[in-house]
Amino acid sequence: MQPPTVRRSPRSPLTPFSPRLRVTAAALFLSAPLASGVAQQDATTFLITNARVIDGSGAPARRAAVRVSGDRIVAVGNLSRDAEERVIDARGLVLTPGFIDTHSHHDWGLSDAPNALAAVSQGITTIIVGQDGGSPFPLADFFAALEQSPAAVNVAAYVGHNTLRRRVLGDDFRRYATPAEVAYMKLLLEHELAAGALGLSTGLEYDPGIYASTSEVVALARLAAVAGGRYISHIRSEDRYFWEAVNETIRIGREAGIPVQIGHMKLAMRGLWGQADSLLRVLDHARSTGVDVTADVYPYPYWQSTMTVLFPERDFDNRETAAYVLQEVVPPEGVLIAEYEPDPSYVGKTLADIAKLRGSDAVTTLMELIATAQRTGADESMIGTSMAERDIEELLAWRHTNVSSDGALNGRHPRGFGAFPRVLARYVRQRGVLDLAEAIHKMTGLSADHVGIPNRGRIEPGAYADLVLLNPETVMDHATPEDPQRIATGIEAVWVNGVLVYSNGMSTGARPGTVIRRGEWGVGSRE
Repeated sequence: MQPPTVRRSPRSPLTPFSPRLRVTAAALFLSAPLASGVAQQDATTFLITNARVIDGSGAPARRAAVRVSGDRIVAVGNLSRDAEERVIDARGLVLTPGFIDTHSHHDWGLSDAPNALAAVSQGITTIIVGQDGGSPFPLADFFAALEQSPAAVNVAAYVGHNTLRRRVLGDDFRRYATPAEVAYMKLLLEHELAAGALGLSTGLEYDPGIYASTSEVVALARLAAVAGGRYISHIRSEDRYFWEAVNETIRIGREAGIPVQIGHMKLAMRGLWGQADSLLRVLDHARSTGVDVTADVYPYPYWQSTMTVLFPERDFDNRETAAYVLQEVVPPEGVLIAEYEPDPSYVGKTLADIAKLRGSDAVTTLMELIATAQRTGADESMIGTSMAERDIEELLAWRHTNVSSDGALNGRHPRGFGAFPRVLARYVRQRGVLDLAEAIHKMTGLSADHVGIPNRGRIEPGAYADLVLLNPETVMDHATPEDPQRIATGIEAVWVNGVLVYSNGMSTGARPGTVIRRGEWGVGSRE
């Protein structure tokens, strides 16, 4: 739940935090130094043996060896070593496809931190960006820059509706677009789709998309559908107008004839808690009537966004609205300030803390914080705790839900460093919400299906060699809102396109990532 239109301050490259890891024989082998940069991406052949392979299809683990040549998997099974072939002994650890983050903001600052430590340290090998209606523009330039100076991860992107709408309407966006303006947005969308965008994303809870009519979105989604693209949405409301927003998303899918994904699906309001089963019945009914609706979920009861998102009517000076928000959506103790340029000392404090410091009440404090940021044009964001764990579990278990992070390279929300290991540790090993093969499917093969990327997300001959070696007994997230950039443990090694990018808790410096474009058959740029 990240705002695409908020101005961001320049970031410095990450300083890696490397917790002490249990060193296995496999890890010692993998720690051999590699040259950094593009030069070390020459084609190599190696064999991973003694692995428990979970192939991303949902099938259970099986003992197998995996042979990689160049950037592809060429064989899986009972394999013998070829002459002079490098062998990596997995020592019984689990080998999975690289994780595909279908809702990511890890591109923010990627040019400054191309090692993408936040992503690769949790097993993510492909990030899908351009989320919440905001995308780099033009995508052709963004892709060209990545090809000139690659990152450690693969990158694919949607084109953002908010990006297009702001370019066409400028600051005069608090209204419906005219037919001529919709036509201009369609022209821009056509160019972005031609550049290889996966489809259209919306952030209908954010400016300027919140002012768009459903028919405007349908018109754009139809164009994306004709091009073979897909639609992903931060829906118009995740709290008080939730059911209307869900129905609108289904309507867009039905009228545009396009697959739709609800991004970071959640029930973010006290009055909605316990209604996950009702939501899934609505979605299953839509699927039974021909709407290909899916979802992604991150495993935290708190989100991050601007404080302004709490006011869908944008009535920031309405005390009644502010009081309702703090009673029904998120309590003062659940509002943690993640960024506040007017007074950086507020970062890490709750709204309740700040109200006490100011000798005021929480409602007045919330209104004053927003007013100051709005008046000065300053950056601000909050982490809001407003979801129930039992709903997260039920939504995560839905067979059409895949795992995502919604995370960034250096954000305050711990999902940027911890989402995928958190699922494996807390929802698989500790709570048994998912079994291991099912969870891996939701991070790999199912994710690839939901964004329309072939030849990734599975361990099979011909697939790209995006791989993760992990210990299911020790994998654990450690990032918290107070310490959001702590690296997870139990992710032993990560390969992207056949090149080792992460081992022993550290980036190797390799940058073999590629741009993945939607093409005539939805194929990537390496096909």
